Amino acid sequence: MDDDKIRWNRKYETLPMPTHVSKTVKHHVGKAPQGAALDIACGQGRNSIFLAEQGFRVDAVDISDVALSYLEGVNNVNAICADLDQYALERDYAVIINVNYLDRALIPKMKQALQCGGILIFETFVEAEGENFHQPSNADYLLHVNELLTLFRDFEVIYYEEKVECNLRGEKVKIASLVARKP
Repeated sequence: MDDDKIRWNRKYETLPMPTHVSKTVKHHVGKAPQGAALDIACGQGRNSIFLAEQGFRVDAVDISDVALSYLEGVNNVNAICADLDQYALERDYAVIINVNYLDRALIPKMKQALQCGGILIFETFVEAEGENFHQPSNADYLLHVNELLTLFRDFEVIYYEEKVECNLRGEKVKIASLVARKP
């Protein structure tokens, strides 16, 4: 955990990070029942703050205490510094969001932690062909084409899209976005 924490703290201290709410979160969170929300790998909390403004009580989890410092004093946001490899998802959440993070081992835990009728919003990088795409250096952090649909085939899919966007450095990235309801 210490190496990961140091690495992520450095990134948050030196690299530009997104500050705007994910469009997918913004457009679909209204489909979730009110209650508790979980923001997995929340970073500086751009989506957590939005969820709190929408009336959710938010658990915002990230390994970086530097990133979580942006959430100090934000009403209805519980900032939790934890390594997601060891963090237990124990609560019944009305909504769980996972943006720009992929740990396939967490997916069964996310499914279990989401209440029936709750909404999952998942958005992260997809493998892309071609030299012009920026991708995480570790292929384990990339989805395969249509993989999210397969991983959540037991949920009611409300929205799914794979698209090409530009990141903050102007690099092309391929993103998959899924919104699904737990039956």
